[in-house]
Amino acid sequence: MSSRAERFTIAIPDAVLADLKDRLARTRYAPDYANEGWAYGTEAGYLRELVDYWRQDFDWRRVEAAINRYAHYRTAVEGVPLHFIHERGKGPKPMPLVLSHGWPWTFWDFSKVIGPLSDPAAHGGDPADAFDVVIPSLPGYTFSSPLRTTGINFWRTADLWAELMQGVLGYPRFAAEGGDWGALVTEQLGHKYADRLFGIYLHFMAPMSFFGGTGWPAPEDFAPDEQHWLARNAAFLTDGNGYLQEQATRPQTLAQALHDSPAGLASWLLEKRRAWSDCGGDVERRFTKDDLCTTLTLYWATETFHTSARYYYEAAHNLWQPAHDRTPVVEAPTGIASFPGEVFMMPKRWAERYFNLKHWQVMPSGGHFAPFEEPERFVADLRAYFRAFR
Repeated sequence: MSSRAERFTIAIPDAVLADLKDRLARTRYAPDYANEGWAYGTEAGYLRELVDYWRQDFDWRRVEAAINRYAHYRTAVEGVPLHFIHERGKGPKPMPLVLSHGWPWTFWDFSKVIGPLSDPAAHGGDPADAFDVVIPSLPGYTFSSPLRTTGINFWRTADLWAELMQGVLGYPRFAAEGGDWGALVTEQLGHKYADRLFGIYLHFMAPMSFFGGTGWPAPEDFAPDEQHWLARNAAFLTDGNGYLQEQATRPQTLAQALHDSPAGLASWLLEKRRAWSDCGGDVERRFTKDDLCTTLTLYWATETFHTSARYYYEAAHNLWQPAHDRTPVVEAPTGIASFPGEVFMMPKRWAERYFNLKHWQVMPSGGHFAPFEEPERFVADLRAYFRAFR
C-alpha cells in the first residue's frame, strides 16, 4: 500500500451520542392510523419501538469495537475523501476484490462476508479461495466525508475505485462486486476498465443509462419463468420509487429534515430495509434492532444523509457517458446472482446482451441486501464464480 492511505480508527465522540439520545427522547411523532400493513409508509408503533431501543438499549461502543476489529483506512483520490476496509487474505494467492455497497447501505452491510472471503479456512472453506477484501464507503457516505465536490456519481466513482485499487493499493488487476449503486459502479468498472479486471460479480442489475431512459429490456425479453419479475418491476416503478424521485430532484429539501431528526432518519431508512429485504413484512427476520440501529448511527453520527441522497441527483443530472460503443456494453467477464426479493429484476436474455455473461444463478431466497441477508449463499456463489480466474 502506498503512503497515500492512513490507518483509521472509528471513534464517535461522546457528545454526538449524548445529543442523539436527547433528540430521540424529544421526538414528536406524527399521528398514524389504519396503517398496520405499512401501506401509508413507516408504521408509527414499530418506529416508536425502534427509537426507544436506539435511545435506551443500543450499545454503540460494542458495535464500534466490532467494526474496529478490521483494518480501516482513509485517503483522498482526486480530492474526494475515501474510507475503506482493507482486510488481507489468508491463503496461497489471495485475489484482490473490491466490494461496493449502495443506498441505504453502509460498508458494514458486508460485515458477515469479510471473514469468509478473506480467511476461508477459518470458516470451513478452502484457503485457495481467499480474497484481499477491499470495502470502500461510497463518496459522501459515512466516513468517506465530508464530500464537497459536485458531480460525483456512480460512473465517476468507478474512476476513483480504479485509482484506489491500482494507485493506492497497488493491485495491477482485481475483481469487483456490487449491489444497488455498487452494482452500477461495478458495471462501469467492467465497461471502462475491463483490462484491469479478472471479472465482476453482481447481485443487482440495471442499465447504466437508466436515468436517460434507455437500455431497458423489452417485455418479450422476459422468459415464461421470469414473467413475475416483469410484474414486480412494474409494481416498483408505480409504487416504490418515490424516494428516488425526491433524492434525484430535491435531495437537500429532504436532508434538512432528516439531518435534524434522528427519528425522521429512522423512518426514512427503516421503510426501505423492510420493503427491499426478503423479510415477508417482518423486518427483524433479516435485521435485528442492533443491525438497524448500527446503520442509523453510522448515517447520523457522520452527518452524511445529505450527501448520500445527492448521489441520486448527481446520477440524474450527470448522465452516464459510455467509454466505448462496443458490445457487450460490459466487456469484463460477468457473474450474476438474482435474489428473489430484489427491488426489480432483469431477464437473462437482456443480461446476455449487456454483459460478457459467464455465470447466472437464481437464488431461492434473499433480497436487496443479499450479502447481509444471505451471506452463506452469497459467499459460496462468489467463490465458485471467481475460481475460474485464479
